[in-house]
Amino acid sequence: MASTMTLLESLRALADPTRLRIMRLLASMELAVGELAQVLGQSQPRVSRHVKILCDAGLAERRREGGWVFLRAAIAEESARRGAPSALGTALARALAAAEAEDADFSVQVREDRQHLDAIRATREASAAEYFARHAADWDQLRSLHIADGPVEAALVALLDEAGAARPLGQLLDVGTGTGRMAELLAPRAAHVTGLDKSPEMLRLARTRLQGLPAGQVDLVQGDFLALPFADGAFDTVLFHQVLHYALAPEAVLAEAARVTAPGGRIAVVDFAAHDREELRLAHAHARLGFSDAQMAKLLGDAGFVPLAEQALAGRELIVKLWTARRREPGAALPSAPAFSKS
Repeated sequence: MASTMTLLESLRALADPTRLRIMRLLASMELAVGELAQVLGQSQPRVSRHVKILCDAGLAERRREGGWVFLRAAIAEESARRGAPSALGTALARALAAAEAEDADFSVQVREDRQHLDAIRATREASAAEYFARHAADWDQLRSLHIADGPVEAALVALLDEAGAARPLGQLLDVGTGTGRMAELLAPRAAHVTGLDKSPEMLRLARTRLQGLPAGQVDLVQGDFLALPFADGAFDTVLFHQVLHYALAPEAVLAEAARVTAPGGRIAVVDFAAHDREELRLAHAHARLGFSDAQMAKLLGDAGFVPLAEQALAGRELIVKLWTARRREPGAALPSAPAFSKS
């Protein structure tokens, strides 16, 4: 964080209507600075100046990813990494929430901001859906552009076998199943596989691929990874295979995954290591340019998982990463510095 939070610095930073609006938008999600500029109807340089003030005061933190800068609230997190949020940060967060609840004009403005943000994201999601529909038939080939499928699949199976030595795959959820390749690969190791995808075109291809499996071994479900249509704790294993980089809010996606993962169950994420290939946002609808180990450990830890192992596989141009984690048991504390062990 840029500085240690003090009351005077915090109040000075919050003494501006735009920065108050920014803090309410950040209260529940990480946002790109460009998204904030669109929502606020201000130029990106002007919004960046507001962001700098908030970060210098310790109220927010920024993270660069390729040509984008992402911002997250930090007012209740100054000491959270070591166990307990700061009293000042918690008080400021509550004050902002109370202001939205009790100040009618401020409440209306924040509600309009959130609606505008929803519209911006809906447009991007529609564009991504169009991309998936357009490329459904050649999806497997697109996914192997940066590394051959074989080594990734072998490494994934080995990591899952290692992480599940005392617990088999059981009920497996394949989020973003696409053409069903991961469901096909892991079905012999699982009691049952549920493949979920938002694209009807992808699911039609998956049904064709999986039609030779025993009846009842695999179910295919249309749904959104932000609102999984399953009960709490329904799965023993959850898989995201080259899916999470399409998420505008990966923290929300992983929180939803944690909800449907049984205590002690596992999650496996296969994705790209952090990179700067900005063209993938436009050419292939990527919302995130990969993830670092530290970023993934924090995302999983915040969602309720304990990081287990990571493995890196060098591709033609990008590095593919595999991460595994275990769902915390009820009442178990998160390690003060969650990190992956090398596999």
